[in-house]
Amino acid sequence: MSPRVFLLRLTICLCALIALAAPSAPPLRALPSLDEVRESKLDLWGEAAMRQTNGATYEFLEKLLPPPRYVNADFHFYPIVLSAPDAKVKARLISNGSGINLRGGARGWNDFGTPVTFRVGPDELRFGEVLSRLQHPKLAQGFLPIVQIDYEHPTPKHDSAKTAAQNSIEAPEVYRLEAFASTDPALAENGVMYVAFSLVGGTTGFITADLDPKSSITFTNGKAMNAKGEVVAYFDKNWRWERGSVHANLNISKDNIPKRVVFAIPTQPLDASLDFSLEKFSYDSQLKVCRQSWLQTLAKGMSIETPEPLVNNALKHLVIQDFMICKGSNLNYSHGNQYEKKYAAETSDAAVPLMSFGYEDDMRRFLPVILKLNDPRLTNHFASHKLDTVCRFYWQTRDLEFVKNLRPQWQKELDWILNHRGEKGLLPKDNYCTDIEQPVYSFSSNAKCWAALRDMVPVLEAVGDREMAAQVADAASKYKKDILAAASTSIRSETEPPFVPCALFGAEDIHDPITETRIGSYWDLVANYIIGSGIFTGTEKENWLPRYFETHGGLCMGLTRSAAANHTFWMGKHRTNPLYGMRYVNDCLRRDDVERALVNFYGMLAHGMTRNTFIGAEGTALQPLDDGGRQFYCPPNTASNGEWLWTLRHLLVQDFDLNNDGTPETLRLAYGTPKRWLDDGKTIVVNRAPTAFGIVSFKLESHLSKGEVAAEVELPARNRPQKVLFRARLPDGWKVHEARIADKPVAVDQTGAVDLSAFSGKQMIRFLVAKE
Repeated sequence: MSPRVFLLRLTICLCALIALAAPSAPPLRALPSLDEVRESKLDLWGEAAMRQTNGATYEFLEKLLPPPRYVNADFHFYPIVLSAPDAKVKARLISNGSGINLRGGARGWNDFGTPVTFRVGPDELRFGEVLSRLQHPKLAQGFLPIVQIDYEHPTPKHDSAKTAAQNSIEAPEVYRLEAFASTDPALAENGVMYVAFSLVGGTTGFITADLDPKSSITFTNGKAMNAKGEVVAYFDKNWRWERGSVHANLNISKDNIPKRVVFAIPTQPLDASLDFSLEKFSYDSQLKVCRQSWLQTLAKGMSIETPEPLVNNALKHLVIQDFMICKGSNLNYSHGNQYEKKYAAETSDAAVPLMSFGYEDDMRRFLPVILKLNDPRLTNHFASHKLDTVCRFYWQTRDLEFVKNLRPQWQKELDWILNHRGEKGLLPKDNYCTDIEQPVYSFSSNAKCWAALRDMVPVLEAVGDREMAAQVADAASKYKKDILAAASTSIRSETEPPFVPCALFGAEDIHDPITETRIGSYWDLVANYIIGSGIFTGTEKENWLPRYFETHGGLCMGLTRSAAANHTFWMGKHRTNPLYGMRYVNDCLRRDDVERALVNFYGMLAHGMTRNTFIGAEGTALQPLDDGGRQFYCPPNTASNGEWLWTLRHLLVQDFDLNNDGTPETLRLAYGTPKRWLDDGKTIVVNRAPTAFGIVSFKLESHLSKGEVAAEVELPARNRPQKVLFRARLPDGWKVHEARIADKPVAVDQTGAVDLSAFSGKQMIRFLVAKE
């Protein structure tokens, strides 16, 4: 054996021995199945997300399930509401492209406008009929309400000069539908929608529009008219009327330019005298007006740019979506279904996040409407939310005159709480919740009403009514003691942590697992309000409710769970109702439990909303209907939008009342950002963010490769917070070891936060960082 061969064999043997002696790498942990997730009391997918490098991400959670997509309507695919801002007349585009203003069938849906069904190809198959050929809708620039839907449907080829094999290998036709609602005041009041069809694949297409009912439609010079002689649709010259439908051919020219055919359809018919041939009513002119209108709407609010385009797009579109759902000054829970109405809690949970993004003038329209809402079954519940919303408006705007002018409305709610505490110091029984019509002494309602008194004290002082402020402060102190005494006799210690009921005095059994029963599912929603009240803050009980959610089946991917034995086909037994988790998530951020808040943030983006169009609902099934998606109930939903917007805002800007005395005193900036947002080369920008102390702006630029993160911050000038903290939340494996302002060192804590309480105006901060 040659020396070279001997050395080679010796090396191989040594490598093998080393490999055997070395500890083996831990095996990759397989993700739990959906069945395991549903049956577990822990949020298995949420826990797995937190174990990833840098914590939860959209990409990790997105792949776990197909998205929400289907609804309990004859049109099956979810509707997309389109309108001008605040318009009272709106249209709905079905998200698979099958039509506009199609009838819902089920009584939970409101029908409006002339239904139009779209068909493609010479065989006139409905657009979007074959799921495998359908793409999810997309928005222009990722966020504008100009919707594009692509659908593949091959046109049979009969070119006699080619063989069958040659014909079969030609690219199939891919149809593109583009639609938007006019924001032109001349058209918006009738809910006019523009639609264009073109080919983005193949060479020869055929499009059909069926207007219902066919028997009453006549067609003359591009106008489709009803029996009253009103125009229900305008078609360009490319369309023709044949056998009761409107048809057009599509092709791609030799210059590879697709032919486009367009039409406009009003939700409310238009007078036949309107001249749609004018250039100002053309598709391109109206498209330009639409873009400008929504960009102007966005420009009124604060500006946020994160390193994640999906997050930026979701933010912008959810703001737009809220104003499309809104009718005048009525920020409804939804549109086009049974939820086209307002509720004190849910409407406030939609309006307050909008206000926090800078839409204070709009809040001045919404707040008087909210204060007029009533439900005799939930008097305490409604009173607490109205007063809470008044307080939030005051702290952000400091608009004393507006608050004073509204006093006759909010004083009624304050008087109710002050004058109706009776037995054991509590308010009269309320229904457990809207859907559980069982009157109970509600821990939730009483805790919220106590919080309303606490928060109204400084507001009353600000409006100059010190006498009433003192009376309310005294009542709040006594009320809190009575509530806590009632809670102490009602809390069950058989579980870990102890179970905190919403129905006091033994009127509610332990829910374990939480969603095993219908009322347990509602407890999971309603108990969030107890957390939000802060009644346990600073006590040993502070974490009991959050931990109970987390360890007894209350969450899935950070989203609030629900279930019911009497479930319907459309929702299934296991589902999420994420909009009601807003207070749990906000409390996670208050307690600086950022990773759990981020599970919710990305869980909501991945599975509480539709792909690309960011449409949420009150409830969403966990079980997929098919590979294409899951069912959800009565989308869209403004409170669902509010939950995510509120969370995003508090990842970046937190103006908290950490003293729990009703007066915000702490401003924390960039305190909950995802760690990867400060990967090398990434930037976070927040401009014109309103807070309880005034406007704040900041920018963070990561230069990890150079050993620093640079920050600039413009602190609020209107009111000075007692405490201001600014954090650089670094990727795993990195740590801030020093911070400097004006080249002078400032203390930095273990989380990468610096204390700016002694500073004012514009400051430049250098976070010096290194690998751990």
